[in-house]
Amino acid sequence: MLVVDDEKSICLLLENFLSQDYDVVSINDGLEALEWLEENLPDLIISDIQMTNMDGYEFLTNVRQRGFTRHTPFIMLSGRSESKERIKCYKLGAQDYLTKPFNPEELEELVKKNLFPIHFAIEW
Repeated sequence: MLVVDDEKSICLLLENFLSQDYDVVSINDGLEALEWLEENLPDLIISDIQMTNMDGYEFLTNVRQRGFTRHTPFIMLSGRSESKERIKCYKLGAQDYLTKPFNPEELEELVKKNLFPIHFAIEW
C-alpha cells in the first residue's frame, strides 16, 4: 500500500494505523511517488489532494495513464468536503474520497472494500 501526503504527521498516522494489517510505504511528494511506482506496484494508493510539487489530481492522472497502475485502487484524502471535489476525483479515476479529519474505522472499511471488493461485507 502506498500513502502519499506532504504532511508527515498524516503519513505517520496512516502508517501507524494501517501497518498493523498491511505493508505500508509513505512518500511525502507526488513526484517521488511516481518514481517509486516505476519499480513497485502497490495493492492500493491513498493520496492527499493538496501537496506542494504535484497535487493529488495530477498524481492521480499520472497513475491512471500508466499501464501497470491503471486499475490500482485509489483513495483520495482531502480537507475539502464539497461535492464538486469528490466528483472531480471520481472522474479522474479515484474509487473513494475521504475527508480529513477522518474516522480511522471508516478508512479501514474503505481499504477493505477496495482490496477485497467482493468479500468486504461481514454479513450478506
